[in-house]
Amino acid sequence: MREVSDKEGDGAENGEKYSILLPTYNEHDNLAIIVWLIVKYMEKSDYDYEIIVIDDGSPDGTLEVGKQLQEIYGSEKIVLRPRERKLGLGTAYIHGIKHATGNFIVIMDADLSHHPKFIPEFIKKQKSGNFDVVSGTRYIGTGGVFGWDFRRKLVSRGANFLTQLLLRPGASDLTGSFRLYKKDVLQNLIQSCISKGYVFQMEMIIRARQQGCAIGEVPITFVDRLYGESKLGGSEILQFAKGLLYLFATT
Repeated sequence: MREVSDKEGDGAENGEKYSILLPTYNEHDNLAIIVWLIVKYMEKSDYDYEIIVIDDGSPDGTLEVGKQLQEIYGSEKIVLRPRERKLGLGTAYIHGIKHATGNFIVIMDADLSHHPKFIPEFIKKQKSGNFDVVSGTRYIGTGGVFGWDFRRKLVSRGANFLTQLLLRPGASDLTGSFRLYKKDVLQNLIQSCISKGYVFQMEMIIRARQQGCAIGEVPITFVDRLYGESKLGGSEILQFAKGLLYLFATT
């Protein structure tokens, strides 16, 4: 194994451990890069961590890449927990949590749209106020989006505006999927959510607010995927609209 110097933090000394969940589907070209970046920033900050890869039967060989990474970094750092087919994001998190040994959970995309350099910022924010949830936001401070055309930015801004208007969630970015949770908080939130797909992230924040969770935010830059095809399409947008109306009517 590698020796890492120039440590910046004391996370490995205080008994805290961070389980980073990576749900994957057809991320053959991205998985090795995102894992390398996670390892770089977590070890630089001296945080105890594990990366749990939940691959949903990717036909492009994503799981094989995971096995190679396990040989490089070790089975304690790269934990492979594959499933036979796509079963939804919420169930992927449930599956990952069952195997997580950390007391904090980080959820993020594996397509390089979420840069691991922000994870130490999430951890610092959590410690600063003992937050139950720390969410990455594209809509305040230095947060932003790169790689989207005007139309997609307009749709995103419009969706966020409607969400803020109807739900008043107390958080600036509900649809993002780059977050840090206390493990027990995440378990409770997942059990209370009924949405699937992209609406799931939105409901998680709404339920967190209902349960009185302390929510912190860290500005992030979201970068459109470099390799592979976006999984966001017309059906997901329709699902989002239906989910927004459902949450408005029931919360």
